[in-house]
Amino acid sequence: MKRTASIFAALALVVVFTAGAMASDQTGTLTPVQYARAEQTLLNGLQEDNLGVKEGSAYMLGELKSAKAVIPLMKMLRDGDQESTRIVAALALCRIGDPRGLYAVKRATQFDDSERVAQRCAWFYNSYVKAGAFEFAAVGSPDATEMAKR
Repeated sequence: MKRTASIFAALALVVVFTAGAMASDQTGTLTPVQYARAEQTLLNGLQEDNLGVKEGSAYMLGELKSAKAVIPLMKMLRDGDQESTRIVAALALCRIGDPRGLYAVKRATQFDDSERVAQRCAWFYNSYVKAGAFEFAAVGSPDATEMAKR
């Protein structure tokens, strides 16, 4: 029952945010009360066992640029069992732009056990924080097997 309610809540949030997707800034379509409720629901979603709910909540917290989500997302980036979970956490942290989260993403480019996660972290850091912070090999070049040079 709890799992069904969580999935329903996540789907309801997706519908709410999709309706406002035409606006360039997601937070501009929400009143302060709506923002606080959505933020709290999404923060609760980070605690769920359902991977889709957890990752969807992380993504939407990044879209909302939630300052309250920085610490839980940093934990998700550091301790996530799945590569996809850590990648979504890194994207959300870069979208939020808090210096603590950005530092965590930058460190993940060097210390994450997964090359895929490290590459995505470098890509997000280049895209959202500082262009040129990491060098990438051109497609088809001899170095293309190692996309992000550490």
